[in-house]
Amino acid sequence: MNEGSGTSNGTGSLAAHADEASGLKLRPKATRSEELQTSLAEAIVSGRLVPGSALDELQIAAEYAVSRTPVREALRQLSASGLVDIRPHRGAVVAKPDAAALRDMFAVMGELEALCAAQSALKMSRKARADLDSLHATMAALVRAGDLAAYSRLNIEFHVAVYRGSGNAYLAELASATRRRLAPFRRAQLEGRDRLSRSHQEHDAVVEAIQRGDAERARAAMLRHIGLSAQAWEVLSAAGSDSRE
Repeated sequence: MNEGSGTSNGTGSLAAHADEASGLKLRPKATRSEELQTSLAEAIVSGRLVPGSALDELQIAAEYAVSRTPVREALRQLSASGLVDIRPHRGAVVAKPDAAALRDMFAVMGELEALCAAQSALKMSRKARADLDSLHATMAALVRAGDLAAYSRLNIEFHVAVYRGSGNAYLAELASATRRRLAPFRRAQLEGRDRLSRSHQEHDAVVEAIQRGDAERARAAMLRHIGLSAQAWEVLSAAGSDSRE
């Protein structure tokens, strides 16, 4: 998901909250457009709005009880982030990159997350390591229960924990931004056959390497995990294409 914040909606809150530096200064209240942007981004990354879905300005304005102006601005911002495609004279749709673009994005995601995992193996605090173990155990129970929705939510938290554990805020920010861009596709691939249990087994290798302080193994395990996620998405996507023919 953030994929620095760890918030439940996966996109980070735009509401005003205390500035940690001063303890007093408040961030400006979010505009209606910013709130709408957050809501739409949450719907996209959670899978409620799937890639290729049309985003009708009038329908969105009616649903959120706003004018079309904040809707246009929200869609423009989402387009800049890569979550939405705006096509001249055809309107906006949830972005659906082609296979080659997705492979490139997953490749970058793999390298970023692998670096986060390696740095976490070296820098993650004792408490953060314990929290990671606890989260991983909770996710194991969800795998046994076959609870895809809950596992998907905690999967975001798992990766966010690894980003934060790297101790590098800029790296965590880059990984988070890339995760948000790929979130609809990463979540969808968990629906593939046996993918839920396999994903958790791949997490096993990442967690073990981080707990051992083995940066190289943590890097390799995370790189493999993201690579297999990309392969699972391609298989799922191909199967979906075949079923539509």
